[in-house]
Amino acid sequence: MKPEKFKALVVREGADNAFVRSIEERTTAELPAGELLVEVRYSSLNHKDMLSATGNRGVTKNYPHTPGIDAAGVVVSCGDGAFKPGDEVIVTSYDLGMNTSGGFGRYIRVPSAWALPRPAELSLREAMVYGTAGLTAGLSVHRLLGWGVTPGRGDILVTGAAGGVGSMALSILSHLGFSVVALQGGAGADDHLKKCGAKSILSAHEGADQPSRPLLKDRYAGCIDTVGGSVLAFGLKSVVAGGAVTCCGNIMPELPVTVYPFILRGVSLFGIDSQNCPMDLRREVWGLLAGAWKFPWLADLASDITLGGLEEKFTAMKAGTLKGRTVVVLE
Repeated sequence: MKPEKFKALVVREGADNAFVRSIEERTTAELPAGELLVEVRYSSLNHKDMLSATGNRGVTKNYPHTPGIDAAGVVVSCGDGAFKPGDEVIVTSYDLGMNTSGGFGRYIRVPSAWALPRPAELSLREAMVYGTAGLTAGLSVHRLLGWGVTPGRGDILVTGAAGGVGSMALSILSHLGFSVVALQGGAGADDHLKKCGAKSILSAHEGADQPSRPLLKDRYAGCIDTVGGSVLAFGLKSVVAGGAVTCCGNIMPELPVTVYPFILRGVSLFGIDSQNCPMDLRREVWGLLAGAWKFPWLADLASDITLGGLEEKFTAMKAGTLKGRTVVVLE
């Protein structure tokens, strides 16, 4: 087929290790190899996108590059027959937007094994309101439920609750009947957290770890942590005997905790990896997100921007002031 021209956010490395972002015209001939060519209708903003856009070599090794670890759109062509033209698909994580040109461009080309059909109960936009954040939250909830954590066992703590993963986890859990306590470091998020179903809200001070104490009062049946570090330590020390904690955040990668939550209360810690999640589990969780776990306020939980609005959002995300989800509308 004739190469298509399209607009994309391109990050280039400039002088003195500075990284410059601009919207440029590209063609589909410049995209990497892969069986599946998708016309992207929507993407979404995630923490990894901000890191890639600002030159983090742990996320993206080579520049120039187009970030965007999420994409939802329409199949243009598929070389191995896994999809047909016109199929609507979701592509999240794997290497998309990291070292493979991502969803902040109108077209992507990826291996067909990275894509899954859009569930009938979700629009393409709703799929990107979820995005990787929703998948990560869904995997976390799936793990807690699989461990036997049910609404009747007590409160669930969600940390970093105003962020993308936190907002999604809080919303899913409250929709499923859990009593959820939201822990949020920044100010001004109370209305957002209540909209997502928080029963109560802890400030960063109230949720601060007490490093001299190996255990704290057992208050929570489970915890979904999106932060790491001392916040994760607080969760581990505060979960009841036999409870479970999921971990997906790396804002604070060091974990200052003793073995006591594990050996005196039997608390279990589960790492959540949405990037390389097996496709069978990925399909199962997306099915739940589209069905029984789909909360009524999903469509309203994100603001919409075009590529031109990303710069402002990168700044807000880096400052820790961005709440909820941001959907990127490709034009």
